[in-house]
Amino acid sequence: MSTKKSPNTLADHRLFRTSADRPLSLLAQCPAYASTPLLDHGDLAGELDVSRLFIKDESRRMRLGSFKALGGAFAVAQMICDAAGTVDLTSETAKATAKRMTFITASAGNHGLSVAAGAHIFGANAVVYLSSLVPKGFGDRIRAIGADVVRIDGVYEDSVVAAKMAAEENGWLLLADGSWEGYIDRPALVMEGYTVLVEECRAAFERKGTWPTHVLIQAGVGGLAAAVAAHIRDYWAVQPKITIVEPEFAPCLKVSIQNNQMTRVEGDVSNMGRLDCKEASLIAASSLRIDADEFVTISDEAATDAVNLLSRYGIMTTPSGAAAVAALRNMPHDQDDCCLVFVTEGLEGG
Repeated sequence: MSTKKSPNTLADHRLFRTSADRPLSLLAQCPAYASTPLLDHGDLAGELDVSRLFIKDESRRMRLGSFKALGGAFAVAQMICDAAGTVDLTSETAKATAKRMTFITASAGNHGLSVAAGAHIFGANAVVYLSSLVPKGFGDRIRAIGADVVRIDGVYEDSVVAAKMAAEENGWLLLADGSWEGYIDRPALVMEGYTVLVEECRAAFERKGTWPTHVLIQAGVGGLAAAVAAHIRDYWAVQPKITIVEPEFAPCLKVSIQNNQMTRVEGDVSNMGRLDCKEASLIAASSLRIDADEFVTISDEAATDAVNLLSRYGIMTTPSGAAAVAALRNMPHDQDDCCLVFVTEGLEGG
């Protein structure tokens, strides 16, 4: 481990805020917000042959069941504040402004839930595009929150294209969690929201006086992974090795960084549904190019085995949620490693 780097030395490669101050301030107005558990799991550490294992468990985050609850909902709230010219989301001005706003996004499930919840809480409208591969339960849950759901034949990337077209045709506010040339500011807000969970970890480690030597974080388009890595590099007193974990069928970040350009990958459909993204987020890739130490891929079988392992210890998640544990289980490591992994979601809705 090395000591903390200065934020100013890294700012030039980032296009998003790494501080959790703004999202934490807005979350203070949300009654559902509470820090999620940071488990110090001795038994599982022994089974994985590391000295200590910390698990940040996002499976019950804000009653939505994943870290995504922090991103889309914060972005909705911040966009309402910016449009209304106030930070008081309970004001009549904010309420009137929100009522005129319609947010649209494409999602593999959890991001759509977050955008829908944010719109519902703050009085806006939401439309969520889901590919035909997204489990039915996600659509049901999103509709129950009050958003409209549109199903698109194809994969996640097809739903992104359809949502972009619908936004342009209807004058709606596209709120994607991925980014591309000319579309940066709104996904940057989503990523800023994710810094909350990393700040929760930082504060807990500071209280304990113990810091991980290794951090493993899974990635789809890369928003969470980039937010985690950037916040660590800018704000943690002791610097760990950061490993980014992707499905072997969807290593879009690894390939894009290896090629030094954004690259769409091809592959079979992975059982890691929320990580099965063939195109990386531009701002995530540009940040991780500097902040991450290594990129690894895992098989669907390894992810399933990690689900079963975690379930034996009472942690119920999906192959997407267990991906970081799968990577730790299947990559070389030392017995004296102190590791932090993230269980990013609970059991999916269907």
